[in-house]
Amino acid sequence: MESFIPTILKEKVNAWRVNNYSSSYSTIEEILSYTFIESEGEINSLRYLRKPQIEALETYWYLRLVEGTPEVFDLYNKFYPDPKERFKALGINLSQALLEEIAFSGKGADWLIEKIKTDNTFVKKNKLEAVRETLDLQYPSYILALAMGAGKTVLIGSIIATEFAMALEHGNDFVKNALVFAPGKTILGALKELSDVPYHLILPPRLYKQFITSVKFTYTQDGQKDIPIIEGSSYNIVVTNTEKIRIQKPTGKSKALAFFNLKEKEKEEQKEEEANARLKKISSLPNLAIFSDEAHHTYGQNLDNELKKVRNTVNYLANNTSVKVVINTTGTPYYQKQILKDVVYWYGLSQGIADGYLKNIQDSVFAYDNVTDKDYLNIVVEDFFKEYGNVKLPDGSLSKLAIYFPQTEDLTNARPIVQKKIIELGLDSSIVLEVNNKSDEQTKDFFNNRIKDVHNPYRVYLLVNMGTEGWNVPSLFATALARKLKSSNNFVLQSATRCLRQIPGNNKKARIYLSKDNYKVLDSQLQETFRESLELLVNQKTDLIEDKITLRAIDVPKVLIKKKVPKVVRKDLANKEIKFTKPSVRDIQVHKTVYSVKSKSIVKEVLTESDYEIINLHTEYIDIYQVANELSSIYRLDDFKIFEKLKEIYPEGDIPTPHIPPLKEQIENQTSKYETIFEDVEIALAIVKPDGFNKTYEDGKIIYTAEIMYHKSKAENLLKYEDLKEFNSRELSFHYTPYNLDSKPEKNFISKLIDALNEDPDDIKGIYFTGALTDYKKTDFLFEYKDEKGKWHAYTPDFVIVKKNKKVLIVEIKGEPYKDNLKEIALREIEKQNKDFIKYEIVSTISDTVDLTDYNKVKKWIYG
Repeated sequence: MESFIPTILKEKVNAWRVNNYSSSYSTIEEILSYTFIESEGEINSLRYLRKPQIEALETYWYLRLVEGTPEVFDLYNKFYPDPKERFKALGINLSQALLEEIAFSGKGADWLIEKIKTDNTFVKKNKLEAVRETLDLQYPSYILALAMGAGKTVLIGSIIATEFAMALEHGNDFVKNALVFAPGKTILGALKELSDVPYHLILPPRLYKQFITSVKFTYTQDGQKDIPIIEGSSYNIVVTNTEKIRIQKPTGKSKALAFFNLKEKEKEEQKEEEANARLKKISSLPNLAIFSDEAHHTYGQNLDNELKKVRNTVNYLANNTSVKVVINTTGTPYYQKQILKDVVYWYGLSQGIADGYLKNIQDSVFAYDNVTDKDYLNIVVEDFFKEYGNVKLPDGSLSKLAIYFPQTEDLTNARPIVQKKIIELGLDSSIVLEVNNKSDEQTKDFFNNRIKDVHNPYRVYLLVNMGTEGWNVPSLFATALARKLKSSNNFVLQSATRCLRQIPGNNKKARIYLSKDNYKVLDSQLQETFRESLELLVNQKTDLIEDKITLRAIDVPKVLIKKKVPKVVRKDLANKEIKFTKPSVRDIQVHKTVYSVKSKSIVKEVLTESDYEIINLHTEYIDIYQVANELSSIYRLDDFKIFEKLKEIYPEGDIPTPHIPPLKEQIENQTSKYETIFEDVEIALAIVKPDGFNKTYEDGKIIYTAEIMYHKSKAENLLKYEDLKEFNSRELSFHYTPYNLDSKPEKNFISKLIDALNEDPDDIKGIYFTGALTDYKKTDFLFEYKDEKGKWHAYTPDFVIVKKNKKVLIVEIKGEPYKDNLKEIALREIEKQNKDFIKYEIVSTISDTVDLTDYNKVKKWIYG
C-alpha cells in the first residue's frame, strides 16, 4: 500500500486508547469509554458501534485532540521527516533522471512540491493527481475509508454527536454545525438514517440529554429557495446534495437555452439563485464541519470535473465561515490506481466479509459465457428463485434480485423475458419493478426511500442508472449484470457488490451473476479500487456468525433417571485419636520505623528514615478450661477428653493466646479425613429450561430466545422447523428453531428419522436435538465424566428420543476418529443403572450420512 499514514495512526491510536484517551479534555475519555461495555473478561463488548466505526471515531478524535487537527500534508511532514521517505509515502515515484536533476541543480523538496501544485503537465505525466489533491487543501480534510456495509452514515452521526457534546461541554474549540452531502439524490434516506441513529448508545446519558435537546435536523428541498435555519445559530445538521448547495454561475448551457426555450432558461437561473441563497445561509453558521458521504463519487473518481464543483463550494465555506474540519467517508479511496492521500483510516471489503458485516460470496460468483441475453436472463431468474425463493431476513423481508442494464432499450427488451420466466416458475409477474431515470417520481421515491419496507412486494428489480452508490438494501441477495458494458466507470463494481450488505441473523450467502467479460471487469475494478482481487473476496470466509434461536415448546417432558451421585463425607473420628503437640510460636513483634523531614537532604525523598526498632508485645494467656470448651464446641468433640489432651502439654494450666490458632489447625488436620460415597438418587432432568432464555413479548405472547454463535462452515447444517412443511412429524421435534446442528451426519440422522416418523410415529412423544445446548441455565441434560487427568467435564449427547411410556433413547452421532471412550463409559453407566428405561446408542457416520446398520438399531428401538 502506497500510504502508510493509516498504519502509523492505528499504532498511535492504540497507544492512546491504552492511555485512557489522555488529552486536555477529560470528556472525550468519558465518551469513547462509553462505546464499550465492561465485562469480567479481558475483552470488553461493544455497546452499539461496530469495530470499524469505533476505530475510525477514535482516529478522528486522536487527530483532533492529540495532533491538533492538522492538515494531512502536515502529518506526512511530521511522520516522515526524511524527504525520500515522505515522497515514497505520498506515492511520488519519479524517474532517475528527474531525481538526478533535482540533486545536481540544488532544487530541494520544496521545489518539487511547488511543481506538483502548479505544473499540470508534470502532474499528468507522473500520475500525481491524488498528491496534488492533498497539497491543494488549505484546511483539515480527512478520508475515513470504510467498506460498504460497515456503517459510514452512522459513523458520520457519531462524529457529529460527539462534536456537539464536546461543544456543549467546552465551547468554541469544537464543531457546532454540520453540513452533510448525501450521495446522489438520496437526501431523505440519508436524513432518516442520521436521525434514526440511537445516539443514546453513543453518548453517555448526561451528554445525550444535552445533545438531543439541542440538535436540529434539516434537509434542502426542491422548490425551496432558502434553508429553514436561523442565521448564525448552532447545533444544526443540514443534509443536502451537491446539486442543491454549491457555487453556481451562468454556464454555456443557460446561454444556449435562451435561443430555444425561455422557460427552461428561467428554470436554470432559478436553480442557480436557490443554490447560492442556500450556500449563503450555510456560510453564516459558526464552527462548521462538512461531511461527504460516499465521497469517492466526487472526491477522486472525477478529479477533473465533479470534484471542482464540490471543492469550490467547500473552499468558499472555508473562506467565509469557521470550518473546523472536513470529513469524507468512502469505501473506494482510489483514483486510477492512486490511493487518495487524505486517507487516515482504512477498513477494507475483505475485512468486512471476515468480520461478518458483509454477506459471504464464497463459491457464489457465477460467470456465464456463450449464452444469449435471453438464455442468460432465464438462467439467472430460475437460479435465484431456486436458491433464494423462500429466503427471508429475520424481520420477514423477502429476498431480492437486481438486474442491471446499460441502456433503457436493453431493459425494455428484457422485461417480457423476465416476466415470462417468473410466470413459468409459478409466481406473479407483478413482483418485477422497472426503475430508471425516466420513472415517475412515486416509483423513484419508493426505490430510494421505502424499498426496505418489510411489506414491499417487489422482488426483481430491472435497473438502468439506478441502485449503485447509497442504495442500502440488506434483503438484496443477488445482483446480475445483463450485458457487457463498453465503458463502465466503476459501474460493474458498484452494482455487482450491492448485494453484500449484511444484517444480523442472516447466514445466507450473496450471489453475483456475470458474463465472462464482466467478470474480468469486476476483478480489474476491485484491484484498482480496493487493491483486492475477486479471488480474495470469493475465498474470504467469515469465521463466526451470530444468530438467534427461538423456543417453540416449553412443556418438553423431563427425563427421569436413576443416578449414582458422589457424596463426600467426613470419616468418623474417635476423640481418643486427637493428639496435640505444643506449638512453637514466637512472641508477636512489631517493627517500628521513625521518619524525619529533611528539607535540605541530598536524597530526593522529603521523608527520610531516621530510626528503626523491634518491639516485642507482651503475651496474653487464656485459662485451659476455656480453651478446651471452645475447641470442643467448634469441632463437636468431647470437652473433657480435649481438656485431658491439652493438660498433657500445658500442665501449668494456662495457654498463650498465639498458640490457639495452631491448636485449631492440628484438630482440623486430624478431623479433615473425608471419603467419597455414592448414593442412588432419582433425578428429573429438564431437556429445556425456559427461564434460562431471553424473554420478549409479541402480540401479547411470551417469546423465549437465545443468541447463538457458530462457524460459517456450519451454517448449512442449520435445520429450521419451517424447512419441513410437508412433515407432520416435525411437531414431535423442534423444541427450538433452528436446530444448530454440528455436522451433516447429525442433519442426515434427524431428517431421516423425522421422515420415518411421518409414516408411522408409533408411540413417540418427542425427538429432540440436545447437542448444542450446553448451558446449565437452559438445560439439565448434561452428563459428567472424568478425563485422563482426573478432571471432571460436562457434555450433552446429540439426541434424546422419548416414548409415551417414558422410555428414553440417548443417541450420539460420531465418526470413528472422534469417539471418546470416557464419555461412552459414563453414558453406559447411566444405561446400566436405568436398564429398564434408558438405552444408549452410538450411531457411526459414513462421510455426510449415518451408518445404515446403526441407524436401523434406532428404528428397531422405536418400533420394536
